[in-house]
Amino acid sequence: MGFFKKLGGFFSSHPSNEEVSYYINVKCNRCGEVIRARVNLYNDLSLEYDAGGNPSGYLCHKVIVGGGRCYQPIDISLTFDPKRKLVDKQITGGQFVEEPAS
Repeated sequence: MGFFKKLGGFFSSHPSNEEVSYYINVKCNRCGEVIRARVNLYNDLSLEYDAGGNPSGYLCHKVIVGGGRCYQPIDISLTFDPKRKLVDKQITGGQFVEEPAS
């Protein structure tokens, strides 16, 4: 069975889950809840074009709401280069944090 699994992987062009996902952690300014959000790098990004009509990168806008009693929306805008690497991030209603609180 291992042979067929490897053979199927050879013909499949699906990237691994690590290549598809970008995770970001935000902290709500109102209640302090830390929220982990997932960005699918192949479905959540919008292609941006330069003045000449050539692809220049990607943009992602998300509104995040926590699961606690506070329903304050947190707006994030992420800018990615043409290779889907993060180059800029902006937030309203919260702060970016490195790791979610345990």
